[in-house]
Amino acid sequence: MLECGMVQQHRQALKRQSAILCKQLVVDELLIQSLQADDILTESMAESIMAEQTSQKRSWRLLLLLPKRGPNAFSSFCSALQETEQQHLCDLLTQSPERDGRETHVDRIAGSSLPLPTQEEFAAKRARTHESMEFSLDADSPINTPVLPCTPDFYHSHCQQSYRMNSSPRGFALVISNVSFDSRAAPDLDPRKGGEVDDEVLRKVFTELDYLVSVHRNLTAQDMRTCIENFCRRPEHRTVDSCVVCLLSHGVEGAVYGTDGQLLQLDWVFQSFDNAHCPLLQNKPKMFFVQACRGDEMDCGVEQIDGPARTLSPGCEQRDAGREGQGDADSRQRADLGRPRIKLPQRSDMICGFASLKGQRICTAAMRNTKRGSWFIQELNTSLRLLSRDTHLSDILVQVNGRIKEREGYAPGTAHHRCKEMSEFTSSLCKDLYLFPKYQPQY
Repeated sequence: MLECGMVQQHRQALKRQSAILCKQLVVDELLIQSLQADDILTESMAESIMAEQTSQKRSWRLLLLLPKRGPNAFSSFCSALQETEQQHLCDLLTQSPERDGRETHVDRIAGSSLPLPTQEEFAAKRARTHESMEFSLDADSPINTPVLPCTPDFYHSHCQQSYRMNSSPRGFALVISNVSFDSRAAPDLDPRKGGEVDDEVLRKVFTELDYLVSVHRNLTAQDMRTCIENFCRRPEHRTVDSCVVCLLSHGVEGAVYGTDGQLLQLDWVFQSFDNAHCPLLQNKPKMFFVQACRGDEMDCGVEQIDGPARTLSPGCEQRDAGREGQGDADSRQRADLGRPRIKLPQRSDMICGFASLKGQRICTAAMRNTKRGSWFIQELNTSLRLLSRDTHLSDILVQVNGRIKEREGYAPGTAHHRCKEMSEFTSSLCKDLYLFPKYQPQY
């Protein structure tokens, strides 16, 4: 049984540094497991912390709990910080108040609740090494191994023929994720269960790739336009080497849905970042990732004579066409009516990965797991973490496509056909695009 309360000295140290901890602390599975192993957190406490949707909220909830978890909680927390390579925060907590020498606003912070924004910015956190973390391969969790770092030898042998990727941060990343839709304005668009997993996965991986990530959830089509316009106009683009834009929603060919059921045309999005409309990003790589359907059709493929036996698709797999409970016949009929036909313009220094195929006669649905997120984002996350150290982004997207093709199961409503999903990408890159993760050249 834990004794009630933490000693006053340690309690004051947490309060004194609470503002910095809320901003810089990374509360991940490894840190939580360490505190659980020391019986500082119960399972229900750990679940409540990790259920928070933002890094700051997880940090704040943990900091509220620690002072109530007994006299050993402080030392266990410091040990967990060391294990998760947050030694600088451990040092901050253990230094004397006299050495700190900084004004704090603990009373104001402690007396207020955390804000509940739908959009936030996350600075790149600490660098991690492959040896310090374990692979998280829980069947209901995305892979969470740290991004593997680029080596100096690889950088020097490839930097001349590649886009410059030296700035820190590498650039700004915008993630727009529509999960819930207005039931009155868009009655046919179902909630994208698992969509919230995708935007958190993207936030984490691009933060580790040294991008400043802004996440915006549940925007109307007009709000999406305004958000993208504001992002394009950021003067800070002048000082960075690239940018990333991720759009996650229901969609059709050439457009994605806002929460109000109105469509945002992808052609307009790409135009907003071209050389004329976004001059601060001229000659810099602009990466787009679109997790949305390009129609309602399922690409059911054909049976392979020497292929493996069919296996049932997990019951939590859904489509991202927005009408997840109806049959494919109705879907095909709807897909042929009023679908915008927008061709991706060939603008320089852009690469766009789509979650599903665009075909001449059929546009396919994108698959999403309600617990682990979409197939495309799952595989993109895994590939970026494991391959970006020495693999061109185009080759990464090729491998993403290959891994998605390996996911087999029954297509909903077509019990005798194997469903094969495929992603695709388009590119107008002028040079090789390597992300050179965690490498900063020494001048």
